[in-house]
Amino acid sequence: MSDLELALHLADVADRITTARFRALDLSVDRKPDRTPVTDADIEVEDAVRRVLSDRRPDDVVAGEERGGSIGEGRTWVLDPIDGTKNFLRGVPAWATLIALVDGGRPVVGAISAPALGKRWWASAGGGAWCGTADRGPERISVSGVRDVADAYVSTTHLGTWSEHHSRDAYLRLVDACWENRAFGDFWHHCLVAEGVIDLAAEPVVNPWDVAAVQILVEEAGGTFTDLSGAPRFDGGNALSSNGHLHAEALELLKA
Repeated sequence: MSDLELALHLADVADRITTARFRALDLSVDRKPDRTPVTDADIEVEDAVRRVLSDRRPDDVVAGEERGGSIGEGRTWVLDPIDGTKNFLRGVPAWATLIALVDGGRPVVGAISAPALGKRWWASAGGGAWCGTADRGPERISVSGVRDVADAYVSTTHLGTWSEHHSRDAYLRLVDACWENRAFGDFWHHCLVAEGVIDLAAEPVVNPWDVAAVQILVEEAGGTFTDLSGAPRFDGGNALSSNGHLHAEALELLKA
């Protein structure tokens, strides 16, 4: 089984758990030390994925949101069992399991599965970016061709995080320069950039497991992914995805 096949198998394992627990009346919710929520489904998914990896890739390192671990220079599987936990626990269907394989500090495989949306995205180095739905099957995806920020569609997460972690004024400069804006948030807006549905997705604060799978998806779709300093990394603490054409101007507008 190739690494990509394994990532998709892990997504299947996760989907069976998350779909069974989504909108469950007995869902258990707790708060982590950073006051973000965690459900019993988050823990169950990460533990299940780790068990499969222990069997299939015993020599690889695993780093996950709930059980920890470090990302080194070797092969590391980076897991976010449920990205969009706040949506998950409220019954909003915009959440996903994110699985990435990082090797030499770069994501080489990524899978993003959003079963409540009926969609899954995946990519591998040199293999392109793909999206699949139950009724249409796999389709190769690519970013938009929009070249003028005035024609661009931009998305972010919660606007308040810009005040806390970067600059609200900087994000509003970008919004004012663009044609349209929304806050799709989390994994979804990066996937929409990769699909060419929107053109920019900006986040003032992220963790590595939030965007490792996103980076390779956007890049393999022909786009650009960096932190807000312009470095092409998933562990820079913030993120900007774009179709590539708009990236430099968006970074300039986002300067704090």
